[in-house]
Amino acid sequence: MQHTRTWSDIYGSACAEFEGRAGGHVWMVAAPPELAGALAALLDNVDGKGRVVLVVHDGLTPLLAALQDGPPRGVLVVAPAALAAGPAVTVAERVVEGAGGTQYTEGGTFPAWVGADGHSGQDGECPAASAAASVGVPVVVTAPDSVQAALEAWMARTPHGR
Repeated sequence: MQHTRTWSDIYGSACAEFEGRAGGHVWMVAAPPELAGALAALLDNVDGKGRVVLVVHDGLTPLLAALQDGPPRGVLVVAPAALAAGPAVTVAERVVEGAGGTQYTEGGTFPAWVGADGHSGQDGECPAASAAASVGVPVVVTAPDSVQAALEAWMARTPHGR
């Protein structure tokens, strides 16, 4: 895929868009800043159709806004380790000072989730995956070094995806 643009959202999240061959779907890759370092290079190497939006978010509100802005076919959540499913989570409420002085309240209760990749394996808490499940977007949780392989595999499983 080819990196086509970069921007910041109103929450101060770094966002980037990558375009592949014509057709396909819109996908999202969501990562916290501490796990996002090599993701642009990995997404440049993805072989697939459609577009990928990378959202480097600090907290769940920016992620939820991006998911609701233009719902992707699915979101690949980057976490320290791949997970197959996770329980409901409650994130403590806090007031966040965003970009340009924007204040917003973060927190809430988010549902349990099951990975869309159908893999068995370790279950674990992942607030970003629970947030995606709360708005009905399919989710796969993977480690940073597995992003390219996980995304290409998901595209291959999806009609008109790869």
